[in-house]
Amino acid sequence: MATKNDTGEKQNAAECTVEEVALVVPETDDTSLPVMTFRAWILGLGSCIVLIFLNTFFIYRTQPLAISAILMQIAVLPIGKFMAATLPAKEYSLFGRRFSLNPGPFNMKEHVIITVMANCGVSTGGGDAYSIGAITVMKAYYRQSLSFLCGLIIVLTTQILGYGWAGMLRRYLVDPVEMWWPSNLAQVSLFRALHEKESKAQGMTRMRFFLIFLGLSFAYYALPGYLFPILTFFSWVCWVWPHNITAQQIGSGYHGLGVGAFTLDWAGISAYHGSPLVTPWSSIVNVGVGFIMFIYIIVPICYWKYDTFDARKFPIFSNKLFTRTGHEYDTTRVLTPQFDLNVAAYESYSKLYLSPLFALSIGSGFARFTATLTHVALFHGGDIWKQSKSAVQNVKLDIHAKLMKSYKQVPQWWYLVLLIGSIGLSLVMCFVYKDDVQLPWWGFLFAFALAFIVTLPIGVIQATTNQQPGYDIIAQFIFGYILPGKPIANLLFKIYGRISTIHALSFLSDLKLGHYMKIPPRCMFTAQLVGTLVAGTVNLAVSWWMLENIENLCDIDGLHPESPWTCPKFKVTFDASVIWGLIGPERLFGPGGLYRNLVWLFLIGAFLPVPVWIASKIFPEKKWIPLINIPVISYGFAGMPPATPTNIASWLITGMIFNYFVFKYRKQWWQKYNYVLSAALDAGTAFMGVLLFFALQNEGVDLKWWGAKPDHCPLATCPTAPGINVTGCPIF
Repeated sequence: MATKNDTGEKQNAAECTVEEVALVVPETDDTSLPVMTFRAWILGLGSCIVLIFLNTFFIYRTQPLAISAILMQIAVLPIGKFMAATLPAKEYSLFGRRFSLNPGPFNMKEHVIITVMANCGVSTGGGDAYSIGAITVMKAYYRQSLSFLCGLIIVLTTQILGYGWAGMLRRYLVDPVEMWWPSNLAQVSLFRALHEKESKAQGMTRMRFFLIFLGLSFAYYALPGYLFPILTFFSWVCWVWPHNITAQQIGSGYHGLGVGAFTLDWAGISAYHGSPLVTPWSSIVNVGVGFIMFIYIIVPICYWKYDTFDARKFPIFSNKLFTRTGHEYDTTRVLTPQFDLNVAAYESYSKLYLSPLFALSIGSGFARFTATLTHVALFHGGDIWKQSKSAVQNVKLDIHAKLMKSYKQVPQWWYLVLLIGSIGLSLVMCFVYKDDVQLPWWGFLFAFALAFIVTLPIGVIQATTNQQPGYDIIAQFIFGYILPGKPIANLLFKIYGRISTIHALSFLSDLKLGHYMKIPPRCMFTAQLVGTLVAGTVNLAVSWWMLENIENLCDIDGLHPESPWTCPKFKVTFDASVIWGLIGPERLFGPGGLYRNLVWLFLIGAFLPVPVWIASKIFPEKKWIPLINIPVISYGFAGMPPATPTNIASWLITGMIFNYFVFKYRKQWWQKYNYVLSAALDAGTAFMGVLLFFALQNEGVDLKWWGAKPDHCPLATCPTAPGINVTGCPIF
């Protein structure tokens, strides 16, 4: 709704020059709508706590499930309307200010604030959860006696540091019209869809559809989640050849290449690449090309034809680390009591080896980093330069920025206090808990400087192209050379140097969403800050409870064979701390290192986008050529391990069904229900998973029958090199 003043402001303001934004975002505002209402606080904090609990809970499972804020974005709508219909409208007085529990109909601005708070429960607990990952590695893998207070400081300072960067950079990455953050347009579209009235003549309402499939998803997950876990990895090839190692290496969905295997478990489909229902078809095609090329061509050639990196001494696919004899690497044998590398013990014990797919996946990360930079520079460099120059030097305000001038702005010093405070508290922690964190004060300052340098350029790229170049590997490489033999220090350097940037970009994206939806800046500041503090505290509390109360959490050897608490994401975090921190990149990737040739992939990745760009210039009429995206193709094998080929293959098939066939032949259905279905599947799976744990699994009520075993491919983990003796495997 537009007020008279808003209409006049619009007439005097410049129209939005970004076409996509002009088509989706309303260019009006109603400044009379209440925002920080009682309903918004209750539902916002409730959504944040529920999401952070679910995301923390599920990230420890063999099939981790990341619950997006879209779940709460849809679920709180009927609750908000119910509160508006039932709460008393009587006014109350608090600290001299009058307020009402029910100031009128549940409005879109309240809904946005609730979603922003819920997003804090996603950015903290979802995705890769690096802060909690570091604490889990310290407690569960290195068996450190870490204090809860130290853990809380790590979690909160990482979050607040990112929030501080976001506040300092908002004038460059939020206000300018060129910085349009494409991913937010889907959120804006969904808000408008949820708040537009629908008639029954137009078919089933989105809310009814959501509730129906929420119930179906909830009921169905009892099968793969408890009654029939084999549905998570259905590997029929292993049944046909139960005694053939090669067949099981090829067909195992859990420990092999997953040829012919599939999953009927939504948690397995969406575990690592997110929901395929919300991924564009062009991205799915690029990921599919990379997946097929890597899993079905490169890995088999390296393993069976050339035995690259002594590959046949180890399982073809594993997230474990190995010795030269094919046994799992015992890091305790090369650790000092201070958690440093014992060089003499390392040299007498064994060099570190990786499974072939794991090693090649790390190499793909090298290529992906440089390919992303080259691709963005070639295809978007001119636009980024023009847009960033205009945004930073001559900020041009569009209608949305003009409308936002109606509200009080957040003083810069508010963010500066948070930034300096988080930096100061982090430095205090490095002195008080020196033995626990390993990272010296200059390492913290180096991490802060790195984050300061890269956040703005990466933010410009993401705000204009929706691509976020990662520099995890470069950060770990650099610090691994500077301070080798310190695994915890390397882990924390990555958190403060790289992950604070990720959090900053997440906060900036939400600030742009508030900009589009005309949320008063001080309301956004309050919602984000409170949400961040609550989410970080609950995040650590849930994780700490699980670490203290679930026996052998993350210890695969000590767990029951059917236990879901194998922590695949955190096992990779631990492996990274060993590879880059404890052993160090020089021993593995430097001169004389077994994996030194993988470093060439930095150069190869930088070159690969060039011929695609040249072809796009030579044949401008071929519109499909610019859609070839080398960085996205490389995502076809990103995250493996812990992701398995079956996870990615099932994700690709599901995405093809909905975003090609349904989108092409049932476009109206797709437009109305596709995102709603994704949220319903997420929600039903999450709620049943929590119920199964507390009602059955936590009480030790486990089923023991053929369908309770997830893979039935015991030989898939066996090596095939002559003379390697591993328990349970034949010797060649």
